[in-house]
Amino acid sequence: MTSPSQSSSTGPRHLRVTAILIAATTAAALLAGCSDSSSSDSDPLKPAAPPASDTGKGKAPQSGTVVVGSNNFAESVLLMDLYGEALKAKGVTVQYKPNIGTREITYGLVKNGSVTVLPEFNGSLLSYLDKTATPTTPEAATAAIEAKLDPALTMLDPAPAEDKDSLTVNKETAAKYHLTSQSTIADLAKYGSDIVVGGSPEFQTREQGLVGLKSQYGLNPKSFKPLDAGGPLTVQALKSNSVQAADVFTTDASITREHFVTLQDPKKLFGIANVQPMVSKTALSPEAVAAINAVSAKLDTKSLLDMDAQVQNDKKDPLDVATAWLKSVGLG
Repeated sequence: MTSPSQSSSTGPRHLRVTAILIAATTAAALLAGCSDSSSSDSDPLKPAAPPASDTGKGKAPQSGTVVVGSNNFAESVLLMDLYGEALKAKGVTVQYKPNIGTREITYGLVKNGSVTVLPEFNGSLLSYLDKTATPTTPEAATAAIEAKLDPALTMLDPAPAEDKDSLTVNKETAAKYHLTSQSTIADLAKYGSDIVVGGSPEFQTREQGLVGLKSQYGLNPKSFKPLDAGGPLTVQALKSNSVQAADVFTTDASITREHFVTLQDPKKLFGIANVQPMVSKTALSPEAVAAINAVSAKLDTKSLLDMDAQVQNDKKDPLDVATAWLKSVGLG
């Protein structure tokens, strides 16, 4: 895994979709047109099969309709539903275009006006636009993105919620060393000689990995175990306690399911990856912009992790999960 500010085959879910899936999803998106969202498969890399929309499956959006899209993974579909349903609550006519594909596809669709609103991740989007940029705050990321963004596009407010690399410990380790979700990586560092850290092979040699953990936090683990990039091997290794800490994405549903504890990263070793909508600059009314920004203002990492867990662990419909959360925060 890499920081969300880097583009790599081992990067975050929103950067890692196979070529086969890209081709299949592109074809499906071109054939399906705009459709409403319903349930999606729990596999974040498997396209959903949404039912026919009451706004017209396969039809071009009517004038004044806001088209909200998503990339082809479960969390992006959930975010699409959050922003779309908040717009509907304000009387905006919305069509959904879920599971479009990768950033290479979705960026072009927002640019040409086929999609009006796309939930993005600022560090990853910036990496797509400028691989040399290394912002450490959402404000810096937004400024850097806007400097590279197509003139037809703009970014709305970033949410506090982030989906990025982290150092996460299993429940046994958390209990043994009295670590909570408020503990930092530095709190684990003092027990480093007893800790085996797991991650992708690249994690061992990168600054945003074991190198930075040592230099910035003084964490010198007992050993390193090469695994996959936050996937099933990593989760299983944490569950079996063959590693005590590993690189896991901050909104991965396994954190909730397995009672893992993600450690705070106050030095921003893993960069930033805030949820941040990218929109067509002239297609939204001030009221629509305000509705989208209101969602982002309320959406933190804990809330997004909880909703991801409901969709992926409990197999709930993302539209139902999104609607319930919006109501709970007064936006539904």
